[in-house]
Amino acid sequence: MAISEARQRANAKYNKKAYDRLEMKVPKGEKESIVAHAEKTDGTLNKFLNRAVREAMERDNKETE
Repeated sequence: MAISEARQRANAKYNKKAYDRLEMKVPKGEKESIVAHAEKTDGTLNKFLNRAVREAMERDNKETE
């Protein structure tokens, strides 16, 4: 089922208001393995990247205490 243009605009407006965006670059060929791992462990790439960043920040903060 296709999403209507009005729904797409509403989603884009909400996303712009509710979220910040980051761009991540990886060496050629690594994207596929990262996406596959993310889908296997967290379901989506976005969930996986958010978890990985949070865990790294928590670990880094503990090391500086």
